[in-house]
Amino acid sequence: MSDKELLDTQPIPPSGEKLQKVLARIGVGSRRDVEAWISQGRIKVNGVAATLGQRVDMHDAISVDGKLIKRVEASEATRRVIMYNKPDGEICTRDDPEGRPTVFDRLPRPKEGRWINIGRLDINTTGLLLFTTDGELANRLMHPSYEMDREYAVRVRGEVDDEMLDRLKAGVVLEDGPAKFTDIQKAPGGEGFNHWYHCVVMEGRNREVRRLWESQGVIVSRLKRVRFGPVFLNSDLPMGRWREMSQYEIDILAAEVGLQPVALPTLNLKAKDKMERMQRKSSRPLGRGERVRNLRPAQEGQAERPARAPREDSAAARKGSRAPAASAVAERPSDVRKRTNKPDGARTSGGRPTGGKPAGGGRGKPRG
Repeated sequence: MSDKELLDTQPIPPSGEKLQKVLARIGVGSRRDVEAWISQGRIKVNGVAATLGQRVDMHDAISVDGKLIKRVEASEATRRVIMYNKPDGEICTRDDPEGRPTVFDRLPRPKEGRWINIGRLDINTTGLLLFTTDGELANRLMHPSYEMDREYAVRVRGEVDDEMLDRLKAGVVLEDGPAKFTDIQKAPGGEGFNHWYHCVVMEGRNREVRRLWESQGVIVSRLKRVRFGPVFLNSDLPMGRWREMSQYEIDILAAEVGLQPVALPTLNLKAKDKMERMQRKSSRPLGRGERVRNLRPAQEGQAERPARAPREDSAAARKGSRAPAASAVAERPSDVRKRTNKPDGARTSGGRPTGGKPAGGGRGKPRG
């Protein structure tokens, strides 16, 4: 068979990119969001309802809910990331028919694209939430294949023994399939039937941490996410506040999921000054008389705060090199970084060594 005949028999590769990948890259939504919108008939290509797996190029007109999407090249897509310390009482949707506050209410409005939440927390769970304008980054961070571990500080009420902890690490069957903690460590704080633990899961299933503990007959009375992959919730970010990540931090986070660096958009002097003012206001501690939306009364919330971790832990961690105080992302240098972040009831957290593996063993270990 000649080379020409051989080429004629080979299938022609499809042209263009998948629709969900294009829309995710320019920040319309995550791939999961876009796939759901396609199934609901909300997206059209050249006036015709889109189908899952459909490919498009720069000549195709794409609309969502009748609104034409402005196309940009991948090199022009923006990649901004915001950290947010979520209080309880807020939901992780843009609009709520019941009028409840959402996690988007406090965020600044991006000039290009829109904020995409990287995972969700239920209404009564507090702690670290990440938002980005890059849909591809959001998709990779949420996808199970990239194994982004999530660490939680959890207070449980009831008897907890070693056999129970072994079962939770070995795996139990929930209504939506088997689940487990990749590791559990006891944390300081708690008294009587109340105990604090740090536990790690590798998925973002709905209420997974609560359901795992409740499968053992104990009640979760408080739950706070303190880490997502290499990103830690530092004590300098008060509840209800947000902070935009620096170029350095975003590049570390993107490298964790195999993405190349993308430069942050250049701001003019006026826009830069405005952003810095918003940043200072959001990062400062709450002022007198200033309150964050919270379902729990302030007095009760203060009474429930467990003891801080012993100072000996921090002293031991300080022996190693540490990331800059302004950074909340564990770097990936040649040596193992140690961190001393101590959220409410949390033990001291460590960094991530070269290769993205956690300190002290295999992936998915709480920082010790």
